[in-house]
Amino acid sequence: MAKFAEIKEFMLRQIESGAWPEHSRVPSENELAEQFSVSRMTARRALQELTEQGILYRTQGVGSFVAALKSQSSLLEIRNIADEVQSSGHAYRAKLLQLTELPCPTIVATALGLKRNEPVFFSLIVHYSDALPLQLEARYVNPKQVPLYTQQDFQEITPHLYLSQIAPLTEAEHIVEAIWPDDFTCQQLLLRKPEPCLRLTRRTFSRDGAVSLAYLTSPGSRYRLGGHLNFALPR
Repeated sequence: MAKFAEIKEFMLRQIESGAWPEHSRVPSENELAEQFSVSRMTARRALQELTEQGILYRTQGVGSFVAALKSQSSLLEIRNIADEVQSSGHAYRAKLLQLTELPCPTIVATALGLKRNEPVFFSLIVHYSDALPLQLEARYVNPKQVPLYTQQDFQEITPHLYLSQIAPLTEAEHIVEAIWPDDFTCQQLLLRKPEPCLRLTRRTFSRDGAVSLAYLTSPGSRYRLGGHLNFALPR
């Protein structure tokens, strides 16, 4: 394990165990460098990555501190689509179109920290509410994080639920946009004629790095997004 990753692992254990509570000051670059017998640059990288992930926050001239849990909350709650459908009183089912290993495209490699053409897992699933297609999910998954992904039955368990069990979510990024669907998307979503669709691009992370990149596409007339955002300021 690289030294900066060893430092991150140590700090995450301290935070998760409660040894370092919210808003408590964490060791400085100098202190970490001395403790782990590394350069300040290595210690700085560990602190910087944890800060970028929202696990720490920095106060100029004072130091780095453990971020409040609420400040790490996402604008969009990440929910299992099967639960969403069933909670609205409808029957959920899924149709698996593809589950395979592919050479990693460049944009996916960048998102998941892989090399171009390195193996990546890919699943393509249509999620239904009763008899109506609600969402087309195209998902790339990092094999280094989830090596048994292609051995799962995603008509019995959703990818989201499986990934939550195997690589618990610590961070997520969302991009929401309106798109005009192509012919394949119209066919899978049973759109008689093209209509604006909502596409959510979601990249998720566990403690050990990027886990998946998913493109979730739904007809604008059948699906909506909502969320509640909490703000927590340093005390």
